[in-house]
Amino acid sequence: MSDNRLSVFKTYKLYVGGKFPRSESGRVYEVTDSKGKWLANAPQSSRKDARDAVVAARKAFGGWSGATAYNRGQILYRIAEMLEGRKDQFVQEVADAEGLSKSKAAAVVDAAIDRWVWYAGWTDKIGQIVGGANPVAGPFFNLSTPEPTGVVAVVAPQKSSFLGLVSVVAPVIATGNTAVVIASADAPLPALSLGEVLATSDLPGGVVNILSGKTAELAAPLASHQDVNAIDLTGADAGLAKELEIAAADNLKRVRRPQAVDGDDWSADPGTDRLTAFLETKTVWHPTGALGASGSSY
Repeated sequence: MSDNRLSVFKTYKLYVGGKFPRSESGRVYEVTDSKGKWLANAPQSSRKDARDAVVAARKAFGGWSGATAYNRGQILYRIAEMLEGRKDQFVQEVADAEGLSKSKAAAVVDAAIDRWVWYAGWTDKIGQIVGGANPVAGPFFNLSTPEPTGVVAVVAPQKSSFLGLVSVVAPVIATGNTAVVIASADAPLPALSLGEVLATSDLPGGVVNILSGKTAELAAPLASHQDVNAIDLTGADAGLAKELEIAAADNLKRVRRPQAVDGDDWSADPGTDRLTAFLETKTVWHPTGALGASGSSY
């Protein structure tokens, strides 16, 4: 074989509605490794891209939220399978993005895949710990069940380009929401590659939409968007988070503020906090029928 092959550079694209568009603005920006070496050009998304992603997420919400929890779990597990098959690629991207050795990057990627499997296992169990039958004085069944909030905008962690990313995206969709994700501004490549994995799994297009670019430029229109139901501010700094929270109040979005545990170390057990962050509780009353000496009226 010839040693004079041309280098085939990867073209990173957005992931919106199950497709891979370039930014409608035509803009790109340089992504470098921890030492300043050029890695790739990433799309610099625009406000229009953010609005398109919301449209795609809303379109996908009915089918995804209406799927059985068991089916969602199967699909999330399939994503973990696909990640496992492309582990070497993610190890390289995480090593470059976060300045880690190959062995440390491999440990991060393994943890991210394990976490995806963990959330896949929760899809049909979360309802059992946050829902149930409520005791009432009267001939009624009173049942509370969790339901997804809707379209969730997610500001991904800035420094943890893959484990942190998985830790904020997987619980949102595990519970039936759809997501518009703003990738880490400086290290977006693992997130954009995740889009390729999602596209080749069984996940319906539009359930997860991934944008890269300037965090503030993309988060502002999502925080004020009237068809976004919730926003996770994990990757926003204190000043930006405050601005976004104020904008989100316009249509009473559910807001998850940055937490102290949302730092660089995402290795801790995540618990169920992120699963319940974007769930609503629906309570239904249903008559049991009048019960007399002769038994049920039915």
